[in-house]
Amino acid sequence: MLAAIPFPAIDPVLIQIGPFAIRWYALAYIVGLLIGWRYCLQLTGRPPRLVTRDHIDDFFLWATLGVVLGGRVGYVLFYQPRHFLEHPLDILAIWEGGMSFHGGLVGVILAMYLFARRRGIRFLALTDIVASATPIGLFLGRLANFVNGELYGRPSDVPWAVIFDRTDPSGLPRHPSQLYEAALEGIVLFLVLFATIRVVRALERPGLVSGVFLIGYGLSRFLVEFFREPDPQLGYLLGGTMTMGQILSLPMLALGLFLLARARPTSAAAR
Repeated sequence: MLAAIPFPAIDPVLIQIGPFAIRWYALAYIVGLLIGWRYCLQLTGRPPRLVTRDHIDDFFLWATLGVVLGGRVGYVLFYQPRHFLEHPLDILAIWEGGMSFHGGLVGVILAMYLFARRRGIRFLALTDIVASATPIGLFLGRLANFVNGELYGRPSDVPWAVIFDRTDPSGLPRHPSQLYEAALEGIVLFLVLFATIRVVRALERPGLVSGVFLIGYGLSRFLVEFFREPDPQLGYLLGGTMTMGQILSLPMLALGLFLLARARPTSAAAR
């Protein structure tokens, strides 16, 4: 206990004007989408240029809806279905937190599929560019989780353990697992994708960047779940061996390996 770090006195609300409040959590989503959008625009200038700047501009609203709606629906279905069945109006209270990355991923994939069909562009070319920017939002989102004192880790005696006194009634020092995720899912994964694009010229093989992203996130999330406190309403699943986050990461790993195996150079790259 003496070696534990007290939770920083950071108010989850950034600005409050009467009933109107801007929370760090919402700001992380907004800033992540905006920076990610700018990065996607930059990537459209790299060969094979199957996706244009106009496509990215037009897709921004689709991406926003996919992230928010998919993330919320995923949280409702995967993590607290009984609560929201009994209190359906709580589904709309997004400002109180409660988003699922895996749900947001499904929402964005669906948005990309519909957008690509409507605009007549190659689906995997679009997913590669969007996947390249996704770690930016993940990094900011995990920092917001830390500010909120939510999704904290399991009890630990490591020197950097944190006491989340505002949100954890136990008062135990815990792994700051939100920061582990910010590092792995955000910084490390972004650098891996950046190197894959710059060194391997992965955008010229549609599906390659998407596959690397799915594998990188799946492995990162699976690993961090060993340090993260399971959701109290779910606990450990499959005979007490795995968490929901680990279970949901397995299909990502399988899909990522499938995309890597089938990635081929485009005809535009061959020229």
